[in-house]
Amino acid sequence: MDHPILVPTDGSEPATAALDHALDVAAGTDSTVHVLHVADAGDSDSARRDERSDGAAGGPGAELLERARATAAERGVTVADHVRRGDPKAVILEYIDDNDIGTVIMGAHGRHGIGEYLFGTTTEAVVASSEVPVLTVRADNGKPAYPYERIVVPTDDSDYARAAAELAATIAARNDATLHLLYVADEFPETIDPRSTELPAEVKETALELLGDVASGLDHDDVVPVVKAGSVPHVICSHAEENDADLIVMGTHGWSAVDRFLLGSFTERVIRTAPVPVLTTTVEEE
Repeated sequence: MDHPILVPTDGSEPATAALDHALDVAAGTDSTVHVLHVADAGDSDSARRDERSDGAAGGPGAELLERARATAAERGVTVADHVRRGDPKAVILEYIDDNDIGTVIMGAHGRHGIGEYLFGTTTEAVVASSEVPVLTVRADNGKPAYPYERIVVPTDDSDYARAAAELAATIAARNDATLHLLYVADEFPETIDPRSTELPAEVKETALELLGDVASGLDHDDVVPVVKAGSVPHVICSHAEENDADLIVMGTHGWSAVDRFLLGSFTERVIRTAPVPVLTTTVEEE
């Protein structure tokens, strides 16, 4: 993960969980955490009271940041905090560009949650549009583990998936973690049950060759290749749970000529249902 780290907050439980994990990561990497509250543009009086940075008096947003500063101080983490006014997605993306942010850590609700950072609104928009990695944390999963010991990265032969594998390998090396390279075959719906773990030998052989090729390009040796069949989001999440993974890393888009799935189409479902935080990344368009 690159640094500094940005944590957008609205004071909700998911946002608080994201901040807590960000402080764990920052403490372990000697990173600065930028805490950003986006004031409601429709409430001009409150927004003007809130708009501030680094300690100035303000309104409800400033109170959120005061609590964040106090929590960070207890953990020995340096915090830069800001309140901005406007559309949350636009403000967050602009802040990323203006402050050379390396990673965004955001709260996300599960499949039944509602709120400002409900996946489908602000978090979804940032995941889809951010040019830097975004780590989503669900409060209903409990406190995430850190340092990471086991990392799962679903991969295919797309540039997006390979970029995710490279990022995952960097994080795994930094944490001395085991990296699970996971290939999920779902390209034979008529012959493979969606929940089946059985694969034709030739399919498994082709997939293992692909995983070997991906692994050979990574700067990390502790890599476990895994080939499974079934529904992609289900297999990703179940593999993470069954193997006590601490993190899932995946690309936000990408076609595979081998298994013909759009990795990005599964990102939302994985974030909603994953038992651990999910780090998403993309590649620059040429």
